[in-house]
Amino acid sequence: MNNPVIQPYLMFGGRCEEALEFYRTALGAQIDMLMRFQESPDPPPPGMLPPGFESKIMHASFRIAGNVLMASDGCEVGSQFKGFSLSISVATEAEAERYFAALSGGGQVQMPLAKTFWSPKFGMLTDRFGISWMVNVVTTECNG
Repeated sequence: MNNPVIQPYLMFGGRCEEALEFYRTALGAQIDMLMRFQESPDPPPPGMLPPGFESKIMHASFRIAGNVLMASDGCEVGSQFKGFSLSISVATEAEAERYFAALSGGGQVQMPLAKTFWSPKFGMLTDRFGISWMVNVVTTECNG
């Protein structure tokens, strides 16, 4: 590998399958690979997983508009997504409105979509899984 690849790896603490279905519906995500803990060729060490996690997702790879993300249920119940946001840059205001509405369902809007000095539409939200998102329309006039 000539150039390092940096990809988000999201740990959903027992809600990964629900999250993948949400992103499939909201953003058109496509699941490329999914493996459950019980399908692993090497079992996890004793005591590593909470009871009932055997059927949870050990690893998944999925794409949103060609961007690869990875996800898992991790090894503990619950998740905390702090200190980062996923940013979606789109070409039109209609796309921004569609993504923003889909992602904010069951979540919380921090900044409604509005015109800013850098974009005709920009907004911020936290989805129902605690992931912070920024939705941004990128135009040639606003590309700095």
